[in-house]
Amino acid sequence: MSLPYILAIESSCDDTAAAVMQGPKVLSNCRASQSVHEAYGGVVPELASRAHQAHIVPVVQAALKEAGIVQEQLSAVAFTRGPGLMGALLVGVSFAKGLALALDIPLIAVNHVQAHVMAHLIDAPQPKFPFLCLTVSGGHTQIVEVRAPLSMNILGESIDDAAGEAFDKIGKILGLGYPAGPKIDQLAKEGRAIYQFTEPRVEGLNFSFSGLKTNVLQFIQKKLRENPQFLEEEQINLVASVQQRIVSILMNKLKKAVKQTGIKEVAIAGGVSANSALRQALAEAGQKMGWATYIPDFQYCTDNAGMIGITAYYQYLAGDFVQQDTVPLARWSY
Repeated sequence: MSLPYILAIESSCDDTAAAVMQGPKVLSNCRASQSVHEAYGGVVPELASRAHQAHIVPVVQAALKEAGIVQEQLSAVAFTRGPGLMGALLVGVSFAKGLALALDIPLIAVNHVQAHVMAHLIDAPQPKFPFLCLTVSGGHTQIVEVRAPLSMNILGESIDDAAGEAFDKIGKILGLGYPAGPKIDQLAKEGRAIYQFTEPRVEGLNFSFSGLKTNVLQFIQKKLRENPQFLEEEQINLVASVQQRIVSILMNKLKKAVKQTGIKEVAIAGGVSANSALRQALAEAGQKMGWATYIPDFQYCTDNAGMIGITAYYQYLAGDFVQQDTVPLARWSY
């Protein structure tokens, strides 16, 4: 039996992405980003959906060309159903439904957050089941116990802001613009974590980052009243201190999850898993505590269609298809 070719489409936020899978192998993974949001300090949903409309056909064509196949060879079309921005999701869902209808092939609806975890099943080395995965992105922060492909149990998640959202909002306070995460990562290497910001007290394995954002804002306002040049003079140390605190919040919960479950196969996923301080903290914890640690290839950390494709492949094997009346879901827990 030949392996299926699956076209995967991701359009949950501000990246239009398409990938072609041959079974579990990624043949192509293409993406078009949207710079239009930088001027507004965050993603503007209406602008995002318009940009998706402009990008989706060229991105899909590029993915097919790079994979070396034509659309008539496809066995299924997969798409991100949610969670995400409704207008952005609608573009990807509508395109996928139209193409699947024209080719008379199945549709596969993929959960975006679950797909971040599944990115670990694309390349070797892969974590052994069961494993724990800390998923950290702009919209989601979760600790998940993964028993098998598509079999996941959420152990804890953010009760307010996600970690990536905290990076961006605090970065805006620090005058770094949008997106702030990569800039914080870069600047933090030049500074020292000399300021101690609060670590929220949240029971269990859940997270909270809104209090940290408020703490940073109030601290800076106080210091600026004392010294109007404080932010300019201390920006790199502030950035280093913020990053150190966010990473410590994440790692402390992850260590608690390992202790509670006894699982020492530990992975991170999502856009914030590209953060160098988080990667280093995971590696150090692994060496100290005897964990086997895993981080996806950089191209599969941020939003991409390869992670949608690998998830869709396992759903294809399970016969998990949807009908043409499927609609996007802005909120969708798996």
